[in-house]
Amino acid sequence: MTVQETLPTPAERTAATCFEYQRAQTWSDAVELLELWDGEAKILAGGQSLIPMLNLRLAFPGALIDVNPIAAADPRVEDGHLVIDANTRHKTLMTSDAVRTHAPLLAHVIPFIGNVRVRNRGTFGGTLSHADPTAEIAAVVMALGGEVLLQGPAGVRTVSADSFFITYLTTATEPNEVVVGARIPVGGTGRWGFHEVVRRYSDFATVSVAVMARSASDGDPGLRVVLGGVADRPLLVDQALLAPALADPGSPDGARESADAIAASLDPDSDLHGSADYRRRLVAVHTRRLLQQVFTAQGDAE
Repeated sequence: MTVQETLPTPAERTAATCFEYQRAQTWSDAVELLELWDGEAKILAGGQSLIPMLNLRLAFPGALIDVNPIAAADPRVEDGHLVIDANTRHKTLMTSDAVRTHAPLLAHVIPFIGNVRVRNRGTFGGTLSHADPTAEIAAVVMALGGEVLLQGPAGVRTVSADSFFITYLTTATEPNEVVVGARIPVGGTGRWGFHEVVRRYSDFATVSVAVMARSASDGDPGLRVVLGGVADRPLLVDQALLAPALADPGSPDGARESADAIAASLDPDSDLHGSADYRRRLVAVHTRRLLQQVFTAQGDAE
């Protein structure tokens, strides 16, 4: 890879794989550089997804904007939310007292991510930005009712995780915005569970299911189920499909009825990891088990 003085054309980058390398000392610097490159730059954080894409010639940015010089504060509670900075490494999420206390589901899923090298280098914000539909962190932030923090020329705005993920590797982030962190509501009690099916350790999930059950409150039905690997983004299950499980919490029949209805509503792709029918079957089995788990004494307490 070489650094060039002038901006190469897309055709030239395809042939030579050349790009500018620039370092941002602050998030404001990163936003200014994104505006300067007008959609031709990529943010480099942990690089665990971007670098393989560059190596496979799946991405041809005009510039890489390295945000690693921007320090991440420890996860912390502010104004009733757990705040996690974008450059927080996965391994920190697994060991942080704040995360383990206020979002134990998030701490629980970190060992499922890749391997130890990925967890040491990968970043929280990088995973959200990459928007892989099988990503554990994306599914969990959605299950926890979190919101993503985006910084652009006008400042920082928030987008609910439910609306943030659009389709494969595509988010609600504007070309001149960068993910700077996320906020997850804290308080109250709840039970949670997570299952993931992979062909071998460190593989992408064939199917994952995240369940979070809290006491119902205004605007919050109390139960959120998010599926990974069955659509073009993490999929929040429609509340109507959870009605049987909520009508009789802990009932095997209610859990089975909801799980079967959820599976029947899906239209997943078939690939070398599994057919659509196989994925639906996995969703039915693991959703049923988790719904029973979170409503009984066998569930995991928050």
